[in-house]
Amino acid sequence: MIAIRPLSHFDPAGFVALASGYTAVAIYRVARTESDAETTLRLTLEPLPAPREFGFPYHADELRHYAECVPGPFCLGAYDGERLVAIALGEERAWNRSLWVGEFHVDAAYRRQGIGRRLMDEVARRGQAAGLRALVLETQNTNVDAIRFYRAAGLTLDGINVSHYTNDDLGPDGAVAVFMTRRLE
Repeated sequence: MIAIRPLSHFDPAGFVALASGYTAVAIYRVARTESDAETTLRLTLEPLPAPREFGFPYHADELRHYAECVPGPFCLGAYDGERLVAIALGEERAWNRSLWVGEFHVDAAYRRQGIGRRLMDEVARRGQAAGLRALVLETQNTNVDAIRFYRAAGLTLDGINVSHYTNDDLGPDGAVAVFMTRRLE
């Protein structure tokens, strides 16, 4: 039985293994048009000609930050026995009463079993109990499976940043930041 419980400590090696990346077979291609009268951003789902691997290179300062967040009220894990199979690392942003989920990952062998949904719902429940108004996270237009999961978990696409990662995010090999929100009030 999978148990969801607060993280008592942060294991950088275990986290990196769990959050190593994803394989994309499709992409939400982002197009931007801009004029004085109108600006549009359009996402169009397109299959990729071949699967593409995307990795998450974590830097030491990011891992130190996550270690400082744990334990915390919005840092949770899903466990199969003592094995961590999913993780959510969230923190309150008091200035706008939001819950920023900086990391959310489910081990590939445990996906499509409802574990991620239970974990997301528990993070949201805790945010709501803390009086926060919204849960916010960022993913990539190349991570179609994550976008689909987040939509099913009650999040909506609320923003796009076409230069969040590099100055060529809209390029053919680029990834575009997609911001999604679940209202808690």
